[in-house]
Amino acid sequence: MAEIPYISEADIGAALTWPKMVDALAKGHIAARPQISDQFLHRGSDTLLSRAAWIDGLGVAVKSVTVFPGNQGKNLPSVQGGMLLFDDTTGALQAVIDSALVTKWKTISDSLLGTRILARQGAKRLLVVGAGAVAAGLVEAYPALFPGLEIEIWARSGTKADALAANTPSARAVADLAAAVARADIISVATMAKTPVIKGDWLRPGQHLDLIGAFTKDMREADDRVLQRARLFVDSIDTTVAHIGELMIPLASGAISRADILGDLYDLAQSARGRVSENDITVFKNGGGAHLDLMTGRVILAAYHAQTA
Repeated sequence: MAEIPYISEADIGAALTWPKMVDALAKGHIAARPQISDQFLHRGSDTLLSRAAWIDGLGVAVKSVTVFPGNQGKNLPSVQGGMLLFDDTTGALQAVIDSALVTKWKTISDSLLGTRILARQGAKRLLVVGAGAVAAGLVEAYPALFPGLEIEIWARSGTKADALAANTPSARAVADLAAAVARADIISVATMAKTPVIKGDWLRPGQHLDLIGAFTKDMREADDRVLQRARLFVDSIDTTVAHIGELMIPLASGAISRADILGDLYDLAQSARGRVSENDITVFKNGGGAHLDLMTGRVILAAYHAQTA
């Protein structure tokens, strides 16, 4: 019996690239739609999140992660876990992949694909809101698909924003969030906010807003006015609309209606119109469902086998 590999970032080196992963996700959205199941368990502020997906022809993935916010004060990761990848034909376990590796490449590539489809051509300035691991991935990845972008970074902790900017070519930390939003062509928000940090009255025509951070029913990063002004899309209807506060809260209050959510990546890959004019404001909610973990895991496993053959 072949040994089942455990794959971490150290095992694949430079075998992955952002354009390659974004292309793989784009291709995945013209294939069969997935079966998806999410489960949340809670103990106070601690969370166990388990996500499973089955895509006919691609296989099965189950990713479980713990989210322990208190670990930040213990010099430990706040998010830890792993993903099981199963063969589609036999159901055999094929690999265990470190969740941090899957989540990094899945999350960032998801947003890059949304931006590639929805952002206005010729974007020159990116604003990253946040300074954690996802924000660091964004400032690393965006230039690979959008060369020449000027990058600004804002975070509640100016020290963390300064540190991230210091390690990023052509990036600078900024202190005035509203002014930075007004300057940006692409705004990518990766926070743990439960109340909105981006206000719709700050936006101008032609911008693209990428919302990443909210993943539970009580989290959101943009206020009602943002969603009301924009052409609104999500990565997956099934994993966002009834699951994430970014949409659940304004839907419940009547600030937006279900009809205002114009489609997801499957729709955009097939027939839905994204940006209609240069003046449109577009919003993409990155929900990061398990189907994306599965697509990402397949690319990771192929890269691992290519390096170990």
